[in-house]
Amino acid sequence: MFLVIRAYVLLLRFDVLLARRHFATLYERVRATSRQPRPYDAHTVERICSAVDLASIWYWKQVLCLQRSAVTACLLKHYGVPAEMVIGTQQIPFKAHAWVEVDRRVVNDNSYTNEMYSVLDRC
Repeated sequence: MFLVIRAYVLLLRFDVLLARRHFATLYERVRATSRQPRPYDAHTVERICSAVDLASIWYWKQVLCLQRSAVTACLLKHYGVPAEMVIGTQQIPFKAHAWVEVDRRVVNDNSYTNEMYSVLDRC
């Protein structure tokens, strides 16, 4: 339950940044979150992604992919997982999307998400 509460608080923080159009600040917070030197396993990744999913369900409004991915990446890094938030686009029809990868494997979205979008950046 602690992870769900922590994820909810981060959703709130990142929501405020996005509401104020501070994408650059959100981006820098994700990039600046350093990976803690802790051992991790697949269960850690699954537990954190599930906590963010639950917090997103209970959140008072719809959670954007950028917000959800930023929270997931920050929590994973905090728990020692080498996570990257990935931002990509699709040209026709134009769409932008954000997701999280661990060792180039998508962990918080469909496994084929990285095949549908051209990667703009990783942080």
